[in-house]
Amino acid sequence: MSGWFVVRRLLQVVPTVFGIVLVAFLLIHIAPGDPVLALAGEHGDAEYYAFMRERFGLDQSLPQQLATYFLRVAGGDLGHSYVHGRSTVSVIVERMPATLLLTGTALGLAVVAAVPLGALAARRPHGARDVTISGIALVVYSTPIFWIGQITLLIVSLWLGVLPVQGMTAAGSTATGAARALDVMRHLALPVLVLASQEIVVLFRLTRTGLIDELGRDHIRTARAKGVSERIVLLRHALPRALLPAITVIGARAGHLVAGAVIVEVVFGWPGIGRLLLGALQTRDSPVLLGLFMVVAFAVVVANLVADLVHASVDPRVSLR
Repeated sequence: MSGWFVVRRLLQVVPTVFGIVLVAFLLIHIAPGDPVLALAGEHGDAEYYAFMRERFGLDQSLPQQLATYFLRVAGGDLGHSYVHGRSTVSVIVERMPATLLLTGTALGLAVVAAVPLGALAARRPHGARDVTISGIALVVYSTPIFWIGQITLLIVSLWLGVLPVQGMTAAGSTATGAARALDVMRHLALPVLVLASQEIVVLFRLTRTGLIDELGRDHIRTARAKGVSERIVLLRHALPRALLPAITVIGARAGHLVAGAVIVEVVFGWPGIGRLLLGALQTRDSPVLLGLFMVVAFAVVVANLVADLVHASVDPRVSLR
């Protein structure tokens, strides 16, 4: 992998994030509704409304607001939340660990579950095992994640009473150390399972298709003819090459994972940036909305960058294109 390939990909991060934030800024400010009315209510007087607009810079023209915002962002200032009354950075940072825990665990579960399932299905294409796994995968993928969350919540939590329904920890819990970690894991299980469900399907299908293709190639036939065991053929000769498309897709699916996290956090009451985003939309808290869009855009771009770099390190032909 050449150094120029890495530099070229890094240089694409800034304009991409800038463009996403610009579009988000314009959409938020052009959308119907007034953040001052959302904050102060509809029965305030004109003088108070004028004070609020001046305080938050909403009395300026749209180009002035845009220029002011980007100057602040260049200096590392994302503004102050209208609702929370403190810096946007502190509001987002407070919620970020919960979302990172949720999405990171879901992605890890998706990779760990999808690769073995794909290998099982690919060993005998169109056999009973392949048809069963593929059929279940199709049903899961065609079901909206909101419904998966609701059904899982009803069956596992309310009917069976196996796992907690809402939140990150038990209400009023003062546990610390290992007890707190165990409590968080119990609350994390269902949201992670729901969030990872469709990612498992995507990676499973890619792994299955890639393995079926690789197992039919000449170098695999040669390895089998030399007496190499089927396990070694699968793990050493076919699987590494079959996983190359999946590596790229993992980066591309980062945006879908974050979007799914918003829904899952609302369904399960998980205290992450998803619920923060929903609250900011309802109250027209523009600084928080723009800060979240910037964080999510940066995360998606970085995830794609990392996936491309990993792919290029595994397959040197990528960096030469």
